[in-house]
Amino acid sequence: MLPTREKAEEILREAEEYNPGPWGNHSRVAAHCAEKIAQGCGDLDADKVYILGLLHDIGRKFGVRHLGHVSDGYSYMRSLGYDEVARVCLTHSFNNLTTDEYIGKFDTTGEELQMIQDALGAIVPDEYDRLIQLCDSLAGAEGVLDIEERMADVKRRYGSYPQKKWDRNLELKRYFEERMGRDIYLVTEKEVFRP
Repeated sequence: MLPTREKAEEILREAEEYNPGPWGNHSRVAAHCAEKIAQGCGDLDADKVYILGLLHDIGRKFGVRHLGHVSDGYSYMRSLGYDEVARVCLTHSFNNLTTDEYIGKFDTTGEELQMIQDALGAIVPDEYDRLIQLCDSLAGAEGVLDIEERMADVKRRYGSYPQKKWDRNLELKRYFEERMGRDIYLVTEKEVFRP
């Protein structure tokens, strides 16, 4: 089940009141990118991906956490009955479905980490998972970013970026560009879109 677009926007606004920061606009940019790419593909639900993009980082509502935002978002969305959103709260950080490639602090309890690993082990990724993973890698707080520049920035901030994760992000970019037959930056209005 999914919230409506309006309800998703309300959930994000409320979450930003609890924990203000650039993550809110990053989520809006991810939602914009997902919607535009879905429209370009023609066979994906553009409203659904907008909602998924908007709420993929909703776990940040609960404070400054790294891996913890994944378990917080997953649990929060499940508690509201939004299982499709809960899924992308989980999958957006793991484009190879393994916590081994997580970039950031492992600031979860043992139970939270086990829950993430168990849930990941039960998922077969679909087009919606892949699209939100890609859009998470394109979205900055100020607008659409070059994917390689964004990954290089993450590498500078955290000291590393797993090569398999880097390569997978570039594969996802190529995959969706091939599906649309268009450059991803043109589709997502990189030069003009601002949240």
